[in-house]
Amino acid sequence: MTKNLQISFWEHDTWLRDIDVAIIGSGIVGLNAALNLKTNNPALRVIILERGSYPYGASTRNAGFACFGTLSELVRDIQSEGAQIAFENVRKRHEGLQLLRKIIGDDVMDFEMTGSGELFFDDVAYNAAVSQLEAVNKLLHSYTGLKENFSLADDRIRAHGFGKATHLIHSKHEGLIHSGKMMHALLQKVREAGVSIFNNVNVTDIEDDEGAVTLRTDPALNLRCRKVLITTNGFTARLVPDIDVSPARGQLLVTAPIDNLKVHGAFHFEEGYYYFRHVGNRILFGGGRNLDIAGETTSEMGITQQIQQQLEYYLREVIIPGTPYAIDHRWSGIMGMGSKRTVIETQISTNVFCAARLSGTGIAIGSLVGRDAAEMLKGSL
Repeated sequence: MTKNLQISFWEHDTWLRDIDVAIIGSGIVGLNAALNLKTNNPALRVIILERGSYPYGASTRNAGFACFGTLSELVRDIQSEGAQIAFENVRKRHEGLQLLRKIIGDDVMDFEMTGSGELFFDDVAYNAAVSQLEAVNKLLHSYTGLKENFSLADDRIRAHGFGKATHLIHSKHEGLIHSGKMMHALLQKVREAGVSIFNNVNVTDIEDDEGAVTLRTDPALNLRCRKVLITTNGFTARLVPDIDVSPARGQLLVTAPIDNLKVHGAFHFEEGYYYFRHVGNRILFGGGRNLDIAGETTSEMGITQQIQQQLEYYLREVIIPGTPYAIDHRWSGIMGMGSKRTVIETQISTNVFCAARLSGTGIAIGSLVGRDAAEMLKGSL
């Protein structure tokens, strides 16, 4: 049941009248869109509506990977969507990362250009990836300017103390960030720009009468605005039922501090379905969605015994074999996937726009998508 609020004259006159743009979702895309709109036109009245106390989906619930894809992922994307689309996506992720670093600053978000590694456990998958390494490097260079990104690096397996892995392919242009610090800094910038953020407000319906838009919310705020931008990614289908965006839950854990931890950097295996990194002297490990794609196609936060047990198995057998550990935190985040890995940036109706389907690459591409979404709205304001 929607809770009715008695809005005071002061509240309405200060925050809720003459709204030019209401952005739904305070994740990395929504915040960057708001920042771009206000930077280019400070007179605009921009508000953000967020259903959670924090950005609810994945922006603060991810693994903090500043990456654009493993070799195996790129080979798969080339096969499924064609080289042009696959590498245009990579170009956007690379450009988005540079934009994020420019906006936030490396020191502020603990950015580390550690490089990343893709682990392999059998020669079939490894040989399939290696057969495309030279061609992918050339295409990557032509689209992004990055030279010789992927290289063979089996020697790194022993250096990091990994078990069971037989091969490793290194990617030198990827890194890590502290997602919480990144989002905290971005939230500060948006508020300083004059954007009002309303937390714990769930948008339940959007009515576009072409003259303006009415937003029905819980609790009820009786909002009217000129334009609406939906940036709820994995939750977008709740407001736009026919859109090709499905929720995809990612489960994660982080260990207690580990003495003499050898692991340093970002790592992936099984075409990116598993991913781990160091956080100081802890291991953050996530993934396993491929064990239960149907079950993890959900917008409900939570963890499952099946996936958490598999994460701990790989933690013991592959990542830190023979090392005692304890788990300090377990959590999940909701990504936005679809039949394609390209971002959706579209006009839903006369005054309603949408930017969604970041396909698990929100840190890399989110700043760019937010900027582009703001550009999409500017022509109609």
